[in-house]
Amino acid sequence: MRIYIAASWKHQHAVEMLTDLLESRGHTILSWIREGRPEEAFLSQKELAHFIESAEGERVFEFCISSVTSADLIIYLGASGCDAWAEVGTAYGSKIPILGLMAKSEQVGIMRHMIKNWYGSISDLLEAVDVIK
Repeated sequence: MRIYIAASWKHQHAVEMLTDLLESRGHTILSWIREGRPEEAFLSQKELAHFIESAEGERVFEFCISSVTSADLIIYLGASGCDAWAEVGTAYGSKIPILGLMAKSEQVGIMRHMIKNWYGSISDLLEAVDVIK
């Protein structure tokens, strides 16, 4: 199954670990971390704005949008910011199922209904993904 993980850069290590776990189960991960630039997480606001407007920023954006609209499943890793929620909204509008890993600090309101099922642990999430196969 082709899976995209929607998450904030602050969750880089968790996304990498979840990617490894899912790939070990035979899934293909459409990874924005592999496509993007890990140093992006450490850019100043000015540098980030420049990156977003650059050709490289446009390429990463196009990768993310095409991945979100062509994946078999989206996993939202909370709590994340507006870009991850934009990806969730895009997937929801494309009728792609979305599973979420809930965080205590999650701020989203009624739009949380876009996520088909919420899980409180990685092991519960992985079990749910295994059932979808």
